[in-house]
Amino acid sequence: MNAFELREPDWNAIEPARLIAEPKLQGHVLVLPTQFGEVSVTISEFGLRLNAGITQDHAFNILSATPTNLPLLLNTLGQGFAATAGEYRLEFYSDPFHFKLYKNDKLVQQSATDGHFVRQHRLPPLAKTDHGWILSLELTYDEAVYGLGEKWGKLDKRGQLIRSYNHDALGVNAEKSYKNTPYAWSPEGWNLFVHTPAPVTHGVGYALWSQRAYVCLVEDDALDVFLYQEQTPAQSINRYCELTGFAPVPPQWSFGVILSKAYYKNADELLSVAREVRAKNMPCDVITLDGRAWQDTDTRFAFEWDPTRYADPKPVLDELKAMDFKICVWEYPMISVNNPLFAKAAENGWLIKDKRTGKAYQYEWDLSPFGEVLTPLPESGILDFTHPDAYEYWLESHKPLFELGVDMIKADFGEQLEDENMVSHSGDSGIRLHNVYSMLYNRCVYEAAEKYCKTGPFLFSRSAWTGSQRFPAQWGGDPQADWQGLAASIRGSLAWGMSGGPFFATDIGGFYKDTRDAELYVRWAQASVFSAHMRLHGIGPREPWSYTEQASDAVFAALKLRYQLIPYLQTCAEQAQQTGLPIQRAMALAFPDDVLAHSFDQQFMCGEKLLVVPCVVPNGKVKFYLPQGEWLSFPDRQAYQGGKYYEDTLELTQMAVFVRKGDTLLLGPDVQHTEQDMSQLTAWPN
Repeated sequence: MNAFELREPDWNAIEPARLIAEPKLQGHVLVLPTQFGEVSVTISEFGLRLNAGITQDHAFNILSATPTNLPLLLNTLGQGFAATAGEYRLEFYSDPFHFKLYKNDKLVQQSATDGHFVRQHRLPPLAKTDHGWILSLELTYDEAVYGLGEKWGKLDKRGQLIRSYNHDALGVNAEKSYKNTPYAWSPEGWNLFVHTPAPVTHGVGYALWSQRAYVCLVEDDALDVFLYQEQTPAQSINRYCELTGFAPVPPQWSFGVILSKAYYKNADELLSVAREVRAKNMPCDVITLDGRAWQDTDTRFAFEWDPTRYADPKPVLDELKAMDFKICVWEYPMISVNNPLFAKAAENGWLIKDKRTGKAYQYEWDLSPFGEVLTPLPESGILDFTHPDAYEYWLESHKPLFELGVDMIKADFGEQLEDENMVSHSGDSGIRLHNVYSMLYNRCVYEAAEKYCKTGPFLFSRSAWTGSQRFPAQWGGDPQADWQGLAASIRGSLAWGMSGGPFFATDIGGFYKDTRDAELYVRWAQASVFSAHMRLHGIGPREPWSYTEQASDAVFAALKLRYQLIPYLQTCAEQAQQTGLPIQRAMALAFPDDVLAHSFDQQFMCGEKLLVVPCVVPNGKVKFYLPQGEWLSFPDRQAYQGGKYYEDTLELTQMAVFVRKGDTLLLGPDVQHTEQDMSQLTAWPN
């Protein structure tokens, strides 16, 4: 069965959990005996926790905090029981097991009430099947649900079937995505987090199942679920990040422009572009050696420079450093069978094994979807990050790169564990390890940067799971180079931000099927000025002068503004470290009480002060809504009244950006890179 094939449950055939004996208190833990085994109930600062089976967080460290369980008071009700601790009260009933959760006597959530002629609950409130656990919760008739990772469609997941399963999505056009987390929240205040490495399927008011229920299918022998309530979406995300980790503040240079393409073929091309960037005074901090740019494809990946192009990479990197560039290099967590390192790693047990043979699993690439985009890749072993020695080897192997002058790693792929025949050092199958593998990979590379990078740790990763926000940042991989690709990329960024990931970048101009649409390139660059990180990247050149002169001038103006905003973006990043709030904030997150704003899911707040309306259609047309209050357009100071809908047509150099009247922005100076003096700030409006 394909990982995205739907296992349609037979709801009427599923046996719901029931209590088979009296509940009992064991210290601060309430134990519920069911026919599926014991279910533990605890209440902490993170609300209600339901646990069954043995979790393996000790191996993966998905959580960054240990909940402090509160003492429970157990009372009997007429037909059930009540467990009380702190601000929370859980009322639960035995046959079938179902519950209501209260905080300060206000209902937070309850088991789904989608009934049946002969059953109180058509959907099982709680059950275990051969495929894992099922949990069904109530949805009110009109409430929205947000989160669940990087997704390209509507931010409100109501009515959708969402699969928490990392996938090489081959674009931004389907439900499949690279960054997932089984965390969802409602503007009504409840939050659901499934603590697991395993795939989770979410029927969020999914019509074929139930329009009035949120159904979770957790494909794991263990169940570990948190359910809590907060007053605002910002507080909800803060609580989630308290549990799973906050992102550290990236170094200042990372907020500058990152220049890249797939790929600069040799040192002469790389240096020629770098020299031209400086000669034209293009604002830029980082230049990237992508996948095929510095490694021999047939033998990658092994931390080795292709000797036919880089017999000695040091003079090349030294020249880039002399031009004040930071240097990014690409990697993935796989080793070609054609590299001698494969045999060494296999012998040491550092690679994912094939349980059928006991030998290193040899991953074969399916190249059919890639066409001419991807050079044929060799069979490869997959590094096993659950093996302590393999983890240490991979970490330490980055040392020579950083000593040579590399500043940043682009950690690509990480979605290849998709076979039950794959088995790790931890004993987990490829399917169970699949999602959390991304986080383990992210962590290893980030820790290498922490230990050895001279200019501050920073990471770009494509795949991510719960906890990956601790190893910033992420980029939204491989959008199609068209207007829909731009719009979907923005939604992906906002969705990831609503899921605890504060730092995100897209491929400006689009990654594939490039038509050299100059207007699209300009609008993509303008929108990305207000994202956490800004990278020009795709198949083919992304330097502004490779488009029309008019487009180049417009993008230069956007890049100039980007550098003026770096002091503001740094402040936003510091706030993200403290609160978990993303730099790009969807309207439902930024304005929870202004319901009219929530449907405008292309526009967003950049930090607390800038409201951005990206142009995502040709000919400069924008449609937007300004929340209540008075607003000034940035930078020309035209006054707008809030609480209204607007339409406008922008010139190519214009951007629709607004600031609340009374707010002040501190803008940095005009510079070409962050090594220049950035201390002189000016206030806007004067």
